[in-house]
Amino acid sequence: MVQMKHIKDLAFMGFIEVLKNIKTIFKNIDFCKHDILKFNPDVLVLIDYPGFNLRIASWAKKNNIRVFYYISPQVWAWKQSRVFQIKKNVEKMYVILPFEKDFYAQFEYQVEYLGHPLLDAIEEYRKNEDSRIEFIQKNKLNSQSIIALLPGSRKQEIIAKLPIMLDAIKKMNNFQFVIAGAPSLDEQFYQPLIQNYPIKIVFAATYDLLNVSHAALVTSGTATLETALFKVPQVVCYKTSWISYIIAKSLVKIKYISLVNLIMGKEVVKELIQNECNAENIYADLQLIIEGGQKRKEMLNLYDELINQLGNGGASQKIAHSMLKTILS
Repeated sequence: MVQMKHIKDLAFMGFIEVLKNIKTIFKNIDFCKHDILKFNPDVLVLIDYPGFNLRIASWAKKNNIRVFYYISPQVWAWKQSRVFQIKKNVEKMYVILPFEKDFYAQFEYQVEYLGHPLLDAIEEYRKNEDSRIEFIQKNKLNSQSIIALLPGSRKQEIIAKLPIMLDAIKKMNNFQFVIAGAPSLDEQFYQPLIQNYPIKIVFAATYDLLNVSHAALVTSGTATLETALFKVPQVVCYKTSWISYIIAKSLVKIKYISLVNLIMGKEVVKELIQNECNAENIYADLQLIIEGGQKRKEMLNLYDELINQLGNGGASQKIAHSMLKTILS
């Protein structure tokens, strides 16, 4: 039986945090290698998580294990030299962002783009969703329009951003605010942060929350794209330690940090980063995307263009078929 570790025990964000936990990371790499050899797979499918998985890919190649990779490392943002490592060790790369295919082509490496899996996830959710009324009643929400707060899933990012979000909305009495709680955390973690605010938390119900939301404050990452696919206008908020920010700023080669803007190649959603991520700016930009705000309609129209760029869905099934075809060929 293959052993497993939970992602909450492996997720370290930021340069300083990685250095502090480097022994644990190397221990987990050895753990993973042992399990792979024990399982003896025909093909190893690596998913995202580049700092860890690229090491595993190199090791697997040396051990004559075929390597596929699903969800490319963000080599277009930084560490482009990793492309050569990928070309050497990864037999087949499947990307989920439209522009990644052209990026890899510059390095004469053919990858496959078959759509984004979030389209499938949201379509599946739509088939089984509770009604909006059920969600509101179950969580004892009132009739006011909802603004969702998605401050992230890791403790350190929540601690950094949630207090700023809460400070920004304290004057907005015409709305109710609901936090999307991280599934790996419990309400006890949030209580010291929210004790002075009349706000609710829902757990394991982010899609339900977005489905009923009027607008949202969202930390960077996949959540920005999920929010757009639910057609919820948003402000993107990002803040990290100063050391991590300075290092990242010197290394990262992209203009935007949110997936929405990266895919569209222009500013669709406002990104408030580091110093700009303060209560005053969040409040001001939120006013622009609530009902009557001058940017709300434009953002919703651009969301439609974004969805068209991502394709027709079915990415997961298409990728599975492509993997099987490659294995059998």
